Amino acid sequence: MTISAVLFDMDGTLIDSEPTHYDALVNAVARHGRTIPDGFAERITGMSMADCHAALVEAIGLNLTLDDLVAAKHAAYLALAPSLKRRAGVDAVLELLARHHIPYAVVSNSDRMIADANLRATGLSRPGLISVTRNDVRQGKPDPEPYLRAAHLLNVRAQDCVVVEDSPVGAQAGLSAGMRVIAWPEPHRGDLVFPGGCLPADPFNLIAALAGLQTSPAIQAA
Repeated sequence: MTISAVLFDMDGTLIDSEPTHYDALVNAVARHGRTIPDGFAERITGMSMADCHAALVEAIGLNLTLDDLVAAKHAAYLALAPSLKRRAGVDAVLELLARHHIPYAVVSNSDRMIADANLRATGLSRPGLISVTRNDVRQGKPDPEPYLRAAHLLNVRAQDCVVVEDSPVGAQAGLSAGMRVIAWPEPHRGDLVFPGGCLPADPFNLIAALAGLQTSPAIQAA
C-alpha cells in the first residue's frame, strides 16, 4: 500500500478548536438557564451536534430543540472563531505532504458554516481544498460515510487513504471505511481509548507516525 491521500479530522486535529466549541456550548446552554455538568467536555469529544443534544437532554433535561441549540451554539462559536489557531505540528505535516504532492482533505462532524469559519480563521482555506462536513452526508461519524465521500472526491481508493483523528468516534469512522487510522489525541487527552487497529501517534510528532506506516517512500525519506 502507498499513501494516496491523507484525510484529516478538523476540530482538535488540524485546529485547536475543541475549547472554543465547548465555551460556545456552555454559553448557549447558559443563555437558556441551564448549566453543563462537570466532565461533559470529555464525554462529547468527537460527537455530532445531534448526539451532543441527546446527551444534554439526558444529562440536564435540556428543553431546547436540536435546531435551537445548534443556532445558539453557532452564534456563540462564530463570535469566537477569529481567534482560532492551527494545532502545533500541523504546519510541518502539511508542508511535507505538499513537497511530495500527496493530497489531503478535511473531514469534519461540524456543520459547513463552522468548518468554513475555522478554515478561514486559520488560513487553511484555499481553492480546490476538499472538505466534507456533517451537512454533506447522510450519516456523520462514527459512520464511515464522511471518509468514504472524501476518498471519492479525491478520486482515490479508500484503502490507500490515511486518516488522522483526535477522537475515538472519528477513528472508528476511518476504520469502518477500510482506511489506515492514526490516533493523534491532543496532548491533554491521555484518557481517550481508541479502537483497536489504530496507529498511536505522539501528540507532538505526527510526522513520525506517518513514517511509521512504512507505506510511502516519500514519507519515509522525509
